[in-house]
Amino acid sequence: MKIVVFGATGSVGRHVVRQALSRGYSVTAFTRDADRVTGHGDSLRVVQGDVTDPAAVRPAVAGHDAVIVTLGAGRKGGVREAGTRTIVQAMERESVRRLVCQSTLGVGESRGNLNFLWKYVMFGLLLRPAFQDHVRQEELVRHSRLDWTIVRPSAFTDGPRTGRYRHGFDGATATSLRIARADVADFLLEQLGDESYLRGTPAVSY
Repeated sequence: MKIVVFGATGSVGRHVVRQALSRGYSVTAFTRDADRVTGHGDSLRVVQGDVTDPAAVRPAVAGHDAVIVTLGAGRKGGVREAGTRTIVQAMERESVRRLVCQSTLGVGESRGNLNFLWKYVMFGLLLRPAFQDHVRQEELVRHSRLDWTIVRPSAFTDGPRTGRYRHGFDGATATSLRIARADVADFLLEQLGDESYLRGTPAVSY
């Protein structure tokens, strides 16, 4: 399988690249800084560019089987929505249909999974720009003509990949509100061979 990863040097994206290569996939890592890509080998291609630039994104998408988006900008907003718009447009023009997009737990019906701290302090105040960016990002994906899955992970930790996590639960389910970045990457990659959540928004957490 040939995939392109946007946000390939981010805290989740680098795990996606590493795990995809270990699965035998051919990976294009799209990043603003090629020197930060840690993977190597004949199955890895690195593209340096601006994710909001159609002239850079469209040729990076062309010829691939699927796209994984793990864009982030810390507490700031803007990159997720703007970059995802460019990616979606490139995919539609290049007839690449499968999109797996990382969002966040708390968007839409998954708001019920959050506790008071995350609802009103973290996403309500401290991380509000980033949260709203995810909301707008999801709207773009939902209104696309692609075969999409939006993944909503809970708060990240730096633990190892375990493969043992819950997913697809509803907004009334209590969770630990944490998951290792490596397990988020594992779940994102699992969607490429599974259509259970096609045009769905599964939450994932321990």
